[in-house]
Amino acid sequence: MFGISTYCLHREPLSRALDTLAPMTDCVEVMDEGLHYLASAEPLESHTFRYFIHAPSRGVNIASVLEPIRRASVEVLTQTFAIAAEVGADVVIHPGYYAWIEEQARATERFRQSLEELTAAADDLSVTFFVENMGNWEYFFLRSCDDLPLIDGIGFALDVGHANLNGCLDCFLAHPTAHFHLHDNDGTEDTHSPVGAGTIDFSTVMDAVRRSRVTPIIEVETLDGVTASITALAAIDAAAEGE
Repeated sequence: MFGISTYCLHREPLSRALDTLAPMTDCVEVMDEGLHYLASAEPLESHTFRYFIHAPSRGVNIASVLEPIRRASVEVLTQTFAIAAEVGADVVIHPGYYAWIEEQARATERFRQSLEELTAAADDLSVTFFVENMGNWEYFFLRSCDDLPLIDGIGFALDVGHANLNGCLDCFLAHPTAHFHLHDNDGTEDTHSPVGAGTIDFSTVMDAVRRSRVTPIIEVETLDGVTASITALAAIDAAAEGE
């Protein structure tokens, strides 16, 4: 079974997006941004999906060396945790970034501090969260496997498209993974293309998914891309079963 991110319908109101996805899956990850921003759990209660929530990332930086911004970012994510707790959802977060290479060491300490605070908040609310690897955006944490020790003890969300951009997908696939985002690209741009439309070997990806025994989330840009991805992934699964 594959889950679907509401990203493919981000130009539609959340209620309409959920209605559209209902016949296609029973697992949805809400992209908590723009028209799908969650001020409360109420919009999610009209469906019985197994939910994940991709926490807000625009303007959020839990590694900021500016303490008011770091604190506010932790508060935003903690509010997401509270909403997730109401619907039994796990949460995906971004790791943050630093603006100047000279700030890397300080930002690393702020990142660790924020993770400690978020872990305490998640424990209080009985919520599980995962940290996602980033694409080829300069100065973001968790672009490569070198940063995995920073999230030791916290679940890792592997975005295979992001890993492909940084040339480290094989390394990440060897790491224990709690959550997957599936989309394709040609290794140069974060296009969130349908599975099979880029250069990623999804047979290897699906081997890792099966080992992890988790429900992967299809996170592509269009609804047609979701349909194409489901078809391509089902064919990969069928081929694996026939071996």
